[in-house]
Amino acid sequence: MGAVASYAAPKPVSFAIDDNGAMALGSHDIIAFIYTCDRVRARAFYGDSLGLTLLSEDPFAMIFDAHGIMLRIASVKALAATSHTVLGWKVPDIVAAVKDLRAAGIEFEKYEGFGQDDIGIWNSPSGARVAWFKDPDGNTISLTQF
Repeated sequence: MGAVASYAAPKPVSFAIDDNGAMALGSHDIIAFIYTCDRVRARAFYGDSLGLTLLSEDPFAMIFDAHGIMLRIASVKALAATSHTVLGWKVPDIVAAVKDLRAAGIEFEKYEGFGQDDIGIWNSPSGARVAWFKDPDGNTISLTQF
């Protein structure tokens, strides 16, 4: 039998490959995804209540600017909301952020056993302060002050 030639697939040419030949996604922007069954309510919530800028809209999704991060709110026929946080913002002053959002009509969640304060802020063991609210589809969103 003759020798079998080995084949090595060519490395993809990409700026996403680090010096060790590994994919380096840490140097690229992330895209956040949220799903909605009601685009009209989601557009009002993310645009008007949260103050995000709508960049584009097509039959599949709305694209909002979340401080330079693309937030893609995709339309779905059915959605099973999770009880866990799916999206969050790091804020410098959580008390001010909670008060501003409450003034915009957003209700904050209170969870049994967390010991949250009267406006819904939890002081975590790490020292971070966290508050949660839901979007119109029941997606849990957080604010965190580190």
